[in-house]
Amino acid sequence: MTGKEETTVKRMLARCGLAAATLMLAAAPAFAQDAKVDTGDAAWMLTSTALVLMMTIPGVALFYAGMVRKKNVLATMMQSFFICALVTVLWMVAGYSIAFGDGGTYGAYVGDFSKFLLAGLSENWDKPFTLGTGDGAVAFTIPESVFLTFQMTFAIITAALITGAVADRMKFSALVLFVSLWTLLIYSPIAHWVWHPNGWLFGLGALDFAGGTVVHINAGVAGLVAALVLGKRVGYGSENMAPFNLGLAVVGAALLWVGWFGFNAGSAGSSGGGRAGMAMLVTQIAAGSAVLSWTVAEWVIKGKPSVLGAISGAVAGLVAITPAAGFVLPGSALIIGLAAGLAGLWGATALKHALGYDDSLDAFGVHGICGIVGALLVGFLAYGPLSATTAAPEGSAGGMEQFIKQLYAVGATLAFTAVGTFILLKIVDAIVGLRVSEEEEREGLDVTLHGERIN
Repeated sequence: MTGKEETTVKRMLARCGLAAATLMLAAAPAFAQDAKVDTGDAAWMLTSTALVLMMTIPGVALFYAGMVRKKNVLATMMQSFFICALVTVLWMVAGYSIAFGDGGTYGAYVGDFSKFLLAGLSENWDKPFTLGTGDGAVAFTIPESVFLTFQMTFAIITAALITGAVADRMKFSALVLFVSLWTLLIYSPIAHWVWHPNGWLFGLGALDFAGGTVVHINAGVAGLVAALVLGKRVGYGSENMAPFNLGLAVVGAALLWVGWFGFNAGSAGSSGGGRAGMAMLVTQIAAGSAVLSWTVAEWVIKGKPSVLGAISGAVAGLVAITPAAGFVLPGSALIIGLAAGLAGLWGATALKHALGYDDSLDAFGVHGICGIVGALLVGFLAYGPLSATTAAPEGSAGGMEQFIKQLYAVGATLAFTAVGTFILLKIVDAIVGLRVSEEEEREGLDVTLHGERIN
């Protein structure tokens, strides 16, 4: 294969960034056998993996810890830190296999245990790998170890995001059991649907570059269901629940913003071809425009712009551009960001107050609502040449047909996550109980669950 032909193949990018954004068609077996690791691509993906891990520890840990009350700061940080360790092991043991195993007869819906305990990794540890089988198989330019570690960091942050909805009142033992079950039974199957070539949403043509459905809608809906099942915090609506230290939250938000370049631009799967650069550019534009729309709207409504509003707006824009980052142009990113800022503000205030639920740190209001906004808007705003897939090398321009596919993806994720999360919470409640006692909640989880204080 000539250099020109190889470049052409690399440009036939798959629809789903994390699992397939730069997957090459495996139409030339000889090329696949002789392929070598692209060191530039591998270096970029290793860097992106570290950036995404930084989003959870310390990003999410600081962001959430700064917004809870002083008596729950350490417990909140512990949740993110422990989830990082827990999901790492779960991903190695079975999560990766469930998400990215071929799946056999049921391969459209779930993987298998062919990669249990990372079976087979030692055989070709220093070579590019192929995901899937048959005509749909696609080849990477990086080793599987890099790919699976990158994917691991996404599983980690998705679980950590849920904790924002249940802050201040969930037992640590319950959280550990719930996250274990949820990662394997909810997150991993949805990742398979969207990012494995055999997945039914992948085959449908739904666009999700870096996790609008898999990460943000998934975590947001799970958080909402958990908040409803646990009930409101003691004193919610009548006691002062002001953030302990917004400075910590600002640092956490800044780390999230920077780390998101690994999240989105890293989802290009390679350093070349222009896709990583475009994903980085539109990510920055969406974040900036969302800060402006949230802050200005809040300024008009409340008379003052808040720091909390600015950092929440940034996260809202970053969430909304996630499913679209590899498929839209800068002008579309501006639209997505502006819409996300307004939608996030509505979700974190008017919607929550109207429905009366206690989503402590607005996991659903920001991640769920803005994930939906981004996943749907990409249906109209996708730019054909950027949204090329292995099935449609010319790409899929935005329009009603693509929007309907996005509706299927959003609806399926909402339904599966809501029902599955509810069932898992009830199981966990029956085994260890979900909520701390009122006395423990009033004293604070730092002392009652971990025997420590922030100072």
